Amino acid sequence: MLILACPDYAGHATRIAELLGVPCRLLDIHRFPDGESRVKVPLPLPAHVVFVRTLHQPNAKLVELLLAAATARRHGAHRLTLVAPYLCYMRQDLEFTPGEAVSQGIVGDFLGGLFDDVLTVDPHLHRIDRLDAAIPRGNPVTLSAAVPLARLITARWPEALLIGPDGESEQWVANIAAAGGLECAISHKVRHGDRDVCVSLPQARLDGRTVVLIDDIASTGRTLAEAAMQLKARGARAVHAAVTHALIDAGSLAALHAAGVDTFLSSNSVPHPSNAIELEPLLAEAVRALT
Repeated sequence: MLILACPDYAGHATRIAELLGVPCRLLDIHRFPDGESRVKVPLPLPAHVVFVRTLHQPNAKLVELLLAAATARRHGAHRLTLVAPYLCYMRQDLEFTPGEAVSQGIVGDFLGGLFDDVLTVDPHLHRIDRLDAAIPRGNPVTLSAAVPLARLITARWPEALLIGPDGESEQWVANIAAAGGLECAISHKVRHGDRDVCVSLPQARLDGRTVVLIDDIASTGRTLAEAAMQLKARGARAVHAAVTHALIDAGSLAALHAAGVDTFLSSNSVPHPSNAIELEPLLAEAVRALT
């Protein structure tokens, strides 16, 4: 086996290789001024090649994976595995208006056709329960950050109430609460636009409590911000947030803190200043289980 690291996630890939006791080499990627990519795989290749690349800001990355996977097979690799801690294009799972691309199925089928295995953490699935509904080919593997998140939360805030900002977060909140032996509740959300949301908090005792908002993804942060403002208004002593995937930019993060979020933490599925949970042991164990 060879771990093949992409430059933008090389440190994480190296750590996975160290945990597995296998070599790690770097994929050579050059982007031309016109936006095209030149991709070169290191030779020779073993039978099993594991590509490690997280897929935030995904468009160029998807093309580069296409080029790299095809080239690896041409040079003798028989099994290709993709480790993508964050999996892109999962939010669009229906044709909400006529003519919209259902990107979840399109990108899922694309990746399933390139790779024999696709490993990811807490994929952003709405109306389906299993990753193989989005990636029907190959061997899609869903991993959960619930246990490492629960360990972090119980170490910092052992009496915390976990709240999911909307129904879509219920699966993550329940898993983390169960892993940490914590109380949890779910809010209700109505979204009117990317940055326009209304949140109704659950009917739970909040006065004087420490609350941790839980979600799989923070992108604009508007849902978390709205929930935090209401929590503080209802007497919560402290409000923190913990997510698997931090896609939030600096300006939105500052707005989140201004809304009342005291601490914002994430896993390192996407490189971000808030990273507090290492996923490499989880990912390495999943790769080991493939062999």
